[in-house]
Amino acid sequence: MLDDLVREIVGFRDARDWKQFHSARNLAASISIEAAELLELFQWSSDASLTSDIDARRADLERELADVVIYALLLAHDTGVDVESAIKNKLTENAAKYPQDKSRGSRAKYTAL
Repeated sequence: MLDDLVREIVGFRDARDWKQFHSARNLAASISIEAAELLELFQWSSDASLTSDIDARRADLERELADVVIYALLLAHDTGVDVESAIKNKLTENAAKYPQDKSRGSRAKYTAL
């Protein structure tokens, strides 16, 4: 499923000859820029209004989140990162840093557990 999605994204980009603009640095910058646009959707939200704000801006949320993921998948593709393996490795790392018995319900950083 993920491989099919990546092929579709890369095909879309390559059909438009945009790879020339997609250096690793430019893709990383684009992730950051799009993540800022995602964050902007919540800029003035309070905790109390968050659910209703999400409901009201769902289409914007989906578009901005899609932009972040698309650029991330392009960066992974172009640099040869296996996203599934990278995520599994990170989850293993996090499991060691944040043991369930010490971290459950805590927002503390692993160094404080």
